[in-house]
Amino acid sequence: MNKLSWTDFEKIDMRVGTIIDVRDFPEAKNPAYKLLIDFGETIGVKKSSAQITALYKKADLINKQVIAVVNFPEKQIANFMSECLVLGAVCKNEVTLIHPNLVTENGLRIS
Repeated sequence: MNKLSWTDFEKIDMRVGTIIDVRDFPEAKNPAYKLLIDFGETIGVKKSSAQITALYKKADLINKQVIAVVNFPEKQIANFMSECLVLGAVCKNEVTLIHPNLVTENGLRIS
């Protein structure tokens, strides 16, 4: 495993956001949802593709807060441009979302 320096870690911009919309993503190679996530006034709303269908129903994700990396370049996934990376713990095809355990202001930085 490569070790990161503190300077490397500081480059990763992880923020709290609230999922405001969830849609099916049948064009994705692996089962996924299209998410719209509100990161607050400064960052705004970003799109993400998330392979979280094994553990989460669409209705359960609305208004759920998550942690995402917001400073990656956009990535095309099928016909969709993903603008951030939602973080989760991965075990085979199951992803457990990482989220604050208390309601937190959208856009707050994780450090």
